[in-house]
Amino acid sequence: DTSLTEVNSFSPSVPISPSSMINQYKFEDGPELRDLFITVDDPESHITAIETFITYRVVTKTTRGEFDSSEYEVRRRYQDFLWLKSKLEEAHPTLIIPPLPEKFIMKGMVERFSDEFIETRRKALHKFLNRIADHPTLTFNEDFKIFLTAQAWELSSHKKQGPGLLSRMGQTVRAVASSVRGAVKNRPEMFTEINNYMETFSQKINLLDKIAHRIYKEERDYFNEMKEYGPIHTLWSASEEDIADSLKGIASCIDRCCRATEKRMAGLSEHLLPILHEYVLYSDILMSVLKRRDQIQGELDSKVDALANKNTEKDLFSEEIGKLEDKVERANNALKADWDRWKQNMQWDMRSTFTNVAENNLHYYEE
Repeated sequence: DTSLTEVNSFSPSVPISPSSMINQYKFEDGPELRDLFITVDDPESHITAIETFITYRVVTKTTRGEFDSSEYEVRRRYQDFLWLKSKLEEAHPTLIIPPLPEKFIMKGMVERFSDEFIETRRKALHKFLNRIADHPTLTFNEDFKIFLTAQAWELSSHKKQGPGLLSRMGQTVRAVASSVRGAVKNRPEMFTEINNYMETFSQKINLLDKIAHRIYKEERDYFNEMKEYGPIHTLWSASEEDIADSLKGIASCIDRCCRATEKRMAGLSEHLLPILHEYVLYSDILMSVLKRRDQIQGELDSKVDALANKNTEKDLFSEEIGKLEDKVERANNALKADWDRWKQNMQWDMRSTFTNVAENNLHYYEE
């Protein structure tokens, strides 16, 4: 499919080993340039009369001058991460804010509050904060700094200073109303191309996500059946002296295949599934960012139309239009820069993820 040719830009005529392919690409922010390091670990259960929830330890180490200390340790629950994401979206409506893991998980995958679920969420929260830390603009957001450094009571106090529920509802209603007005008249061609790209990307990444989950489920079913199949041969060998050694050999062989399959499943669940699902969430986020850009453009278009239809208040309208033109330009520039950065990181993630899966498969079949 040529609609996403840039994602597969390696020349087929040049033989490249999987490992060297990964080494050719690096994030734009190398470790040597970083001055903010964040770790999310040590999940802890809390049971109250009203609810049960998990908190995670967030450890921050930094050399930045705007921080009062070089190291911080705080505990945060999922609701705090949600608050941070909403504050970032509010402050930077046309930047691509990294996704958070969903509050609820798919039925039948893992139980809520199980060790597997908590560990999966911990990794996702760790990645969320580090993606923000690596972002050239979001990393300097004041709410992000407060999230990393404030004690629980200080964070609660700071949260109460935000907009009230009715104000937030008003913003949501306006955003929804704007999104259903139809296509923006003067949208630059670049953003139409990004929109088309994301529609295709969304279809493909959702399909890949479904296929990956189906493969994992089939692999798990195969593993569970094979786990029962090996011991049967061991039991059988006890009653068949003539072929006992052969039956034990088959049992041993099945056991080795079992271990190899388990390792392969771990590779899928740790490296492939989370990355694909993160980009499923990213596709929704990008479509929302494009809508917010169009909303700003729509405000400008409606003011220009109003000015054309009115003979009075031209000076007032001209001033408002000037401000909106600046707002649209800032929104466009922010999204353009973020789009290039996001696309580069996405291509890196996809290349390294699928290369990793291919190498795991090679090792699996060799074993």
